[in-house]
Amino acid sequence: MRSLTTCSIALSLLSVTALAGAAGGPPVPPIKPGLWEVKSTALDAAGKPQAPPEQAAMANMPPEVRERMAAMMKSRGVQMADANGVTRVCQTKESLGSGRWQAAAASMGCTSDYTVESANAWKFHSSCEKMQAHSDGEVRFPDAENYTMKVTSSTTIMGKASTSTRVMQGHWVGANCGDIKPFDPDSLKAP
Repeated sequence: MRSLTTCSIALSLLSVTALAGAAGGPPVPPIKPGLWEVKSTALDAAGKPQAPPEQAAMANMPPEVRERMAAMMKSRGVQMADANGVTRVCQTKESLGSGRWQAAAASMGCTSDYTVESANAWKFHSSCEKMQAHSDGEVRFPDAENYTMKVTSSTTIMGKASTSTRVMQGHWVGANCGDIKPFDPDSLKAP
């Protein structure tokens, strides 16, 4: 259960940070730096929204384990999702335009290819061989304070293949991140 939860959280974080690019001359997202709230929703086979599975797994963890997980994520610049599936992350101008995202993704064996890169929409395919995960996604940027990303991922965890679709809605809260430190792409690098 722990490895499933850890993998799900890692995939969620990778989806959120996918906005910052991938190998081979990544685009820079047309969004403002600062504090962002990102609501993640899973879609069932019929396309109906439901809570992501890691949300239930986190809720079922013993309080001390959940607290350790929250502290670990906060130390990396991410406030753990609340009961509504909203995660807070602090992005800086430097981190959004930094090539460190690509290095972090590459250290985990991940690459992304963009098939559409316009001012208000991107389409991409990502492959993470080490995690046995492949994703196809689309991001829409209606303005610099909002984005919506839909990602369909195929993964193999503990020998079991699964496909999931997520919708992430990002909303800029403000330039001040408060007590949430800037997210560091290097925190995603494989040891």
